[in-house]
Amino acid sequence: MQVFKGILLTGGVGNDSNIYIIDNEMIVDAGTGAFFPVIKENLENSGFNLKGIKTIINTHCHFDHTGGDRKFRDLCKAKIMIHKSDSKALETGKGTIADLFNEVPKTTTIDKALKGGEKIQTKNFSWEVISTPGHTPGSVCLYEPKKRILISGDTLFADGIGRTDLPGGSHKALKDSLKKLSQMKIDYLFPGHGMPKMSGVDFYIKQTLAKLK
Repeated sequence: MQVFKGILLTGGVGNDSNIYIIDNEMIVDAGTGAFFPVIKENLENSGFNLKGIKTIINTHCHFDHTGGDRKFRDLCKAKIMIHKSDSKALETGKGTIADLFNEVPKTTTIDKALKGGEKIQTKNFSWEVISTPGHTPGSVCLYEPKKRILISGDTLFADGIGRTDLPGGSHKALKDSLKKLSQMKIDYLFPGHGMPKMSGVDFYIKQTLAKLK
């Protein structure tokens, strides 16, 4: 499903996170990998050349977002990126909470550890990596200021916020991250699970913050 010109939303089935394909150059999150053959077939039947993907960015280390990393990398030869605070969890498998999905933890070598503040350019977008700890220590969002788009991972959903009761979670850190997001101009919210929010995002973030204790 195209959610914005140049941004395709797929995945989101079963335990899979949403998978965003941007300009056919970059993937944001890769799901569990369980539905990879179906996703691959559907995309190729729609005319997508997945081998054009150069970058895989994980919004955080949890298995439902990273389990498919290696399958996409093996196909695309893309580079895997994740925030440095979640890199150890991904590379060792410990901290990916794979067991909660009845899966064995996978070790995944990363190609670049992010710090926050990086600019990532695709054909039609210029993304800024925003460090938003809380759901995990290394959670990030991707922000496109000109088009006012936020890809929020599990930091923020269209109907709530990410969990903070899992290992590495912090309610205070998540609240601080939402305060940071509340200072940005956002029209489009593309979360890690569930449907996008296409209007009223600025107000929604402020409203969500006001309800948090």
